[in-house]
Amino acid sequence: MPYTTRPLLEERFGLDELIQRTDKFQPYTGAVVEAVLDRAIADADAEIDGFVGARYSLPLPAPVPPVLVPIACDIARYRLYDDAVPDVVRQRYEDAVSRLKDIAAGRLTLGIEPASTTPASAGVRFRSRDRVFSDDLLERY
Repeated sequence: MPYTTRPLLEERFGLDELIQRTDKFQPYTGAVVEAVLDRAIADADAEIDGFVGARYSLPLPAPVPPVLVPIACDIARYRLYDDAVPDVVRQRYEDAVSRLKDIAAGRLTLGIEPASTTPASAGVRFRSRDRVFSDDLLERY
């Protein structure tokens, strides 16, 4: 389940920017290149999962927690810039990563139950050889 979608990115950053950032190869189409946009969204999802998975079980339950939507949008936008990233885009990306670190550390919640921090245990088991010296054997000495 992706954390953002093309309509959300269009709403936040505009169709013109998405066309400019995805229509990179000749012959230019003048339209959003879905493969490029999908790769940026997938990269953003993987980065988010890397942080969120430290605290929550993945995949997250639907719907996407609202706190992750702007984070995913900012990361996907940053991923669309191969070079010459504008300062505002870089700052929004760095802020998004900072929020992800807060989520991983438990300072920011997703509004769902975090994964258990204690691993399930089957109990401690051990095995040893039979005793060499028993009480009966020692009484004879």
